[in-house]
Amino acid sequence: MIAVAAVAVAFFALPLVGLLQQASWSTFGHDLSSDEALTALRLSLVCSLGATALAALFGLPLAWVLARLRFPGRALVRALVLLPLVLPPVVGGVALLSAFSRRGLVGEHLYDWFGVQLTFTTAGAILAETFVALPFFVITVEAALRTMDQRFEEVAATLGAGRWTVFRRVTLPLIAPSVVAGAVLAWARALGEFGATITFAGNIVGRTQTLPLAVYQALEGNRDVALALSLVLVIVSLVLIVSLRDRWLERS
Repeated sequence: MIAVAAVAVAFFALPLVGLLQQASWSTFGHDLSSDEALTALRLSLVCSLGATALAALFGLPLAWVLARLRFPGRALVRALVLLPLVLPPVVGGVALLSAFSRRGLVGEHLYDWFGVQLTFTTAGAILAETFVALPFFVITVEAALRTMDQRFEEVAATLGAGRWTVFRRVTLPLIAPSVVAGAVLAWARALGEFGATITFAGNIVGRTQTLPLAVYQALEGNRDVALALSLVLVIVSLVLIVSLRDRWLERS
């Protein structure tokens, strides 16, 4: 078992070691300080944080409904919510185009009535990242709501607390570690999103070109920049997950 586990660890570690070995450390700082790299980094932070905020805003009520309410079609609703977990990202981008492009099911009306166009915009990139990140938040928080001891909520209700007070003062503090863990997972997924973003929002420098898209483009012309940006994605994601694990993930 230990030997097989070691092979599995090596499977994950060797690509990272190769990335470190291939990186041009002598020009690492220069590669990251280029205008395109800084623009892609800024845009990635804006889009991933925006997607995380939307995931928390809509994901928390959705997780509560799936965990606490019994209604016809709940299994279908859960399947729809979790579909982006297994759906190829490019297919997700095509689906978003079908719904939110200027000729899409919803996008046509948004443009005709309000002049809003989501494709090839920063808002479109945030929407694409939210589509793939939201399930990670929902599944984490739903699991916490299902496994928490509901007797605390019942006691609060018997003492006269209203439903909103019970949720705000009892439920939310109890599931807070899972909420943070879900937000971290959603942020990491949004930060690394590629397929849905490039399909729905395009690859426009300064508008929709996030770090993964910048890496893809740099591979064709400047491999050193691509490796440097890849290391940024790896380091940021790894440091964040490791630093939060002991504080939040093990409590969830």
